[in-house]
Amino acid sequence: MYDNLFSEDVGSFFRSPVREIFKKVDLNFIYSFAGGYPSAETFPLEDIRQTVSEVIDRYGAKAFQYGATQGVPELRDALSRRYGVPVERVQITSSSQQGIDVCTRVLVDPGDVILTSSPSYLGALQSFCSYRADIRGVAHCPDPECFREAYESAVAQAVSEGKRVKFLYMIPDFQNPSGESLTLEERQVLVDLAKEHGFLIVEDSPYRELRYEGEHIPTMYSLAPDHVIHLGSFSKIFAPGFRLGWAIAHPDILDKIYVCKQSLDLCPPIMDQYVAAEFLNSGRLDANLIRTVELYKGKRDLMLSLLEEHMPEGVKWTHPEGGLFLFLTMPEGFDAVKFYDVALEAGVAYVAGEFFHPDRSGKNTMRLNFSFMDQERMKEGIALLASLLKKELI
Repeated sequence: MYDNLFSEDVGSFFRSPVREIFKKVDLNFIYSFAGGYPSAETFPLEDIRQTVSEVIDRYGAKAFQYGATQGVPELRDALSRRYGVPVERVQITSSSQQGIDVCTRVLVDPGDVILTSSPSYLGALQSFCSYRADIRGVAHCPDPECFREAYESAVAQAVSEGKRVKFLYMIPDFQNPSGESLTLEERQVLVDLAKEHGFLIVEDSPYRELRYEGEHIPTMYSLAPDHVIHLGSFSKIFAPGFRLGWAIAHPDILDKIYVCKQSLDLCPPIMDQYVAAEFLNSGRLDANLIRTVELYKGKRDLMLSLLEEHMPEGVKWTHPEGGLFLFLTMPEGFDAVKFYDVALEAGVAYVAGEFFHPDRSGKNTMRLNFSFMDQERMKEGIALLASLLKKELI
């Protein structure tokens, strides 16, 4: 009835399989390893209640009025100090997802090439598709020379076709979905390529502060501030309900994002920004992060031990040093999409890995989240998933 009215872009939209799962089931009645939900235990409700009261006392009605498109000065200043960047390089966004989307909107024309890892974050792939970008995934190679050659080849292939690479999208720390991180050498390779070929890097870092072992690695933004757009989020380190993120980039780039956002949301949520600023400045965010990291490290360690105990031979998984996810690889020939109905009917949910691959490869993979469920339910859920896989792989 309405097909002749929809824009050409609508044909490029695709549904999130994660959101479709949530439409079908109540998370309270299944073992859900599917979403990227933080644990509700990490939401500091009493601190938030106190902070909200302080914001109202300090700012009154101003906290409920429209505000600047760039974000309230108090939050931009707090982020500027926290990450050691000039305040004019800080733009507040309504979630990190908006940061991804607005970067694509201001940089990409239909047919332009976006390079990314394969697998990569599903929400980013959705955004790229909606703007009809040519998405090219590059499989990770742990050998340094192989890594360099893979990305050099991807750039050269695009150029040989008369296409232009606009940006490289990367989650360098505890990637979604794999949980893996880029080494400093790998980050430098990508930065050097961006400089050489004149494209940007969109560095998505929602999990960076959730490290459970190992040493922090410099951001790609710190290696090349004028060639990288660094995206951050409060969703995983504070609470996703605030829907707040930020972009750090050259002022010329942020100016285009600023104008673009005027037509999207006018300004990020004002009350939420003041609460986030107070939470940062008071030290409550860092105190809560200590508790969050301790909780998630325990959950990660438990899931790794459960996989070791229960999973059948032939199943492999990543060992993330932080973040919220790990990635399972089953033997060749296994189809995680087809297996999904079997698992869900039995009461356990995951996300099939092929949805994270731009070319829909990775059919024998799945993503598991370890942050959401409590430890007892995790034990039951992993045991159940493993028993189902054993029957399937016999």
